[in-house]
Amino acid sequence: MDLWVSIVSAKTTSRRALVTGASSGIGAATVRSLTGSGWSVIAVARRADRLEQLRSDTGCDVVVADVTQDSDVDALRDYVESTGGVSALVNNAGGAVGIDWIDQADADDWAQMFDVNVLGVQRVTKALLPALRRASAELGVADIVTISSTAAFLSYEGGAGYTAAKAAVHSMLVGLRLELSGEPLRVVEIAPGMVKTEEFTLNRFGGDAARAEALYEGVEAPLVAEDVADVVRYALESPAHVNLDLIQMKPVAQAMQHKLHRGPLKPKL
Repeated sequence: MDLWVSIVSAKTTSRRALVTGASSGIGAATVRSLTGSGWSVIAVARRADRLEQLRSDTGCDVVVADVTQDSDVDALRDYVESTGGVSALVNNAGGAVGIDWIDQADADDWAQMFDVNVLGVQRVTKALLPALRRASAELGVADIVTISSTAAFLSYEGGAGYTAAKAAVHSMLVGLRLELSGEPLRVVEIAPGMVKTEEFTLNRFGGDAARAEALYEGVEAPLVAEDVADVVRYALESPAHVNLDLIQMKPVAQAMQHKLHRGPLKPKL
């Protein structure tokens, strides 16, 4: 994929974040939340038209890149290095493909999920770690925030490929936190449960809008992208000595990954 960037004057690393998967959903909401709080943000995604609209709305810098392509990630690293670095990375690019049971699943779908959810995080984190280390030396702290899922901790029928990918992300982040021990680098994992966004479930169900909408039917106040974005910002803006290792967040109606209440929430008085 060709890399397209919005070239701006070089900026300092102070409160500058890079957000992947920024063209919609949680990623776009995170860009809006951070820019609204005074952060300089580099928004990264594959869809140039969506990024351009986000740039127009928020003033963020934009880079068109695919986190599954080494050449794109290398070019992204070079762009970051040439424009002043970053002090925070938000690994948000990801997704689920299909709902087939294991005996019917397409291995290519699983490979796609592992490539974006697991290897994409590894590629971008590795590429930007030198810049984050320099930022931590300058500022006293730098951050790697990754959006995983409560699916990392409990599997379910038709979701084994996705839950396996997110479990791998969780394990990778635990290892990364251990490997960075002794450095002023925070590794934060945010694991949302049910989040109603414009595309995630629709894409998973192959564009079946009715089926996607039915998933949320009767659920009182599922999480929305802005809820997760606010938690990302909270983690980044916490005091430098505070590392929020793992944050699980779900709507009140979702007691567990598989336990979802449909209908009004009412106290038992």
